[in-house]
Amino acid sequence: MIAAVAFFATLSWPRPDVRPQAPQPVAALALASPTTSATGAAAFLCEVAHVNDGDTLRCKDGVKVRLHAVAAREADETCSPGHPCPAASGASATAVLNRLAAGKTLTCEPTGRSYKRVTAICRTADGEEIKCAMVRSGTTLIWDRFDRQRPLCRQ
Repeated sequence: MIAAVAFFATLSWPRPDVRPQAPQPVAALALASPTTSATGAAAFLCEVAHVNDGDTLRCKDGVKVRLHAVAAREADETCSPGHPCPAASGASATAVLNRLAAGKTLTCEPTGRSYKRVTAICRTADGEEIKCAMVRSGTTLIWDRFDRQRPLCRQ
């Protein structure tokens, strides 16, 4: 433990021959070190460039975001084994997520990682929580297994 602290202190010690690096975008930091803490997680801004499906989107900076504790059908209309399976089609879930998020800037709080994606709780500029709006639309279902970590929506 002491050796690790000394190592990192040495790395951050100012050296006259090295210029400081520009700070990383917050979204990149979220990918590099996501937190599962409900408090203290650094929020990041996501300018939505593309909606992949009913529970995943991509930010303009390349960060892939999976909505926290929600499940939608896949693009091929299937449900993965062990996942909740909503009655609504994957196409309808994708259309609703497009309406809610496409082209907007979301404030997202990381809650973990899933398959090279940041799982996050994301809100629009007017404070609407995307996951709950998707659940209310009937196109997605709350995934209880993960929702227990950070419950948001009342059903």
